[in-house]
Amino acid sequence: MSEQSSELNVTITESAQEYLKELLEKQDCEGIAIRMFVSSPGTPNAETCIAYCRPGEEQEDDVMLELNGLKAYFEGRSVPYLDEARVDYASDKMGGQLTIRAPNSRAPKINDDSPIEDRINYVLYNEVNPGLAAHGGQVSLVEFTEDNYAILKFGGGCQGCGMVDMTLKEGVEKTLKEMVPEVAGVKDITDHSDKSQAYY
Repeated sequence: MSEQSSELNVTITESAQEYLKELLEKQDCEGIAIRMFVSSPGTPNAETCIAYCRPGEEQEDDVMLELNGLKAYFEGRSVPYLDEARVDYASDKMGGQLTIRAPNSRAPKINDDSPIEDRINYVLYNEVNPGLAAHGGQVSLVEFTEDNYAILKFGGGCQGCGMVDMTLKEGVEKTLKEMVPEVAGVKDITDHSDKSQAYY
């Protein structure tokens, strides 16, 4: 468990802490905590989540915070994306609402120590996709292989487009290799010339 809470910049207001504490008490589970993480971090689909965390469900690289009467775990990989995040609870006539704002969940502060997948995603979403969007296309990272290739998936207007090879090789690969030197090259997960699978 890392104690690197100096890097953690998350505000959970007192009202939110009270509300979460009440929720945990209703679970009737000794030692239950909350865990906060970002799914699909660094992409337009990023979602910030708070989940129950039963004893033993926390991960090794989680950052733990002792709050007022409750424990909170933060997924280590999500910490840069949770920078400046704020969790609040406002009661109203309907009972109240927990709100989570995480302004950096979609475009984190990337640095040289960030995981390579995060750095690739950052380049794809901030440098590459805005250009492809004009053609109704987009590209996303599927995986980063052991031999340092970025496996990419093209969607939207790029699929089945004869220009993909050129776009892929010249544009995307060049940009990625310039901005993330560890990338040896890019490969496309969809074989654009293969139409045989089109009729199931």
